[in-house]
Amino acid sequence: MLPEYFEFYNPVKLLCGQWSLENIPYELGRLRVKKPLMLVSGTMLQQGILQMMGEPMPMVLESGIPQDSSFELVERLAAHAREEGCDGVVAIGGGSVLDTAKAVRVLLEQEQTALRRLLGSEWMSRAQRVIPFIMVPTTSGTGSECTAVAVVMDEKNGCKQEIVSDRFLPDVAVLDPRCTEKLPPRQTAACGMDALVHAMEAYTCRQKNPLSDAYARTAVEMIGKNLIAAVRQPDSQEYRLAMACASAMAGMAFSNSMVGLVHAIGHALGAVCSVPHGEAVGLLLPWVMRWQMDCLQPQYAQLLAAFCGTEYYAHIPEKKRGEALVKAIEEMLVHLHQKTGIPARLRDTQVHRQDFSKIAQKALEDGELLTDDCGAVERLGKKVTLTEGSRENIKITTPLDLVLGEAILTARAEGTL
Repeated sequence: MLPEYFEFYNPVKLLCGQWSLENIPYELGRLRVKKPLMLVSGTMLQQGILQMMGEPMPMVLESGIPQDSSFELVERLAAHAREEGCDGVVAIGGGSVLDTAKAVRVLLEQEQTALRRLLGSEWMSRAQRVIPFIMVPTTSGTGSECTAVAVVMDEKNGCKQEIVSDRFLPDVAVLDPRCTEKLPPRQTAACGMDALVHAMEAYTCRQKNPLSDAYARTAVEMIGKNLIAAVRQPDSQEYRLAMACASAMAGMAFSNSMVGLVHAIGHALGAVCSVPHGEAVGLLLPWVMRWQMDCLQPQYAQLLAAFCGTEYYAHIPEKKRGEALVKAIEEMLVHLHQKTGIPARLRDTQVHRQDFSKIAQKALEDGELLTDDCGAVERLGKKVTLTEGSRENIKITTPLDLVLGEAILTARAEGTL
């Protein structure tokens, strides 16, 4: 059954496959960029990523982005880009590099010097100066190249801030398998599990829609077919590209729906016990699935066909398909644990029983569990009550709403309403 109303937004142009990197100069020319700010991870710089791109061009090169980027770093890079007259941003790296570039791009566009001023500004005006943006992910897990979220460390408050804006979406994302072929097996496995959880939670959350479902289901299918193969054969560009595409599709899916409890607890495990994000959500997934089985059995049954194939799906009794999916994911986790050392259970990590209460409290405070304004109010300890409203009490958001408001006022004055 289709929802009465939903939205889906993703304007990113994807370049996928071998030799995609060589198309970046063309895309910069198409976007009329003459001097980009290039944020490149140190690893990719050593691997000769700039030489792969082909023809040289004027640029401002920045490398050595730390694991946890910060407000201070973002603001310094944006100031340097202004001084150098940069008219575009290119980011090549993992999550920290990409998030840093997103924040720098927005500061340049909004003509701001302090990132803090943009906190809470989910909607940002399109400034007169539009900064073209190209992203090249070097991991296959976050889907950051297709999401409107950036996470940056607020060093003043000692916490990571999640900032949301459509202006974080790049104009072009480049998925070239050469960018991930040097990833260690454990990181490949962790990133793959992160992408799987993105897709699974996007498919089962309350804010899902038919288009996000299509991307999520295809991502689950591609991960089921290719993750173990990518770990076994790290030099295979076919498997690397498949995982890059699956990660991007999972990113498109959850960016237009939401993630949920796995991510909430996963964030808490990372904050309290420093468990890497992909490993945390991967080991939590089967347990959360079992806890949610009563209400999500039909959705899990549908994903069984995608993850394990229709032939296997057909041989499983209908009422057992959800549990069959959980067992299939557990088997994958055990296999990846044996091959790479990625944790399959909590006992494989540095999490201890005395950490549980702090983890639980952090998870309850996590923003991923909020689905609407009422939930946010209740989070503050306030009571939400319902009251009878009026269709005439409209919200003024766009110029069209002003026209409707004037019509309502005129009808009231004439006594026709």
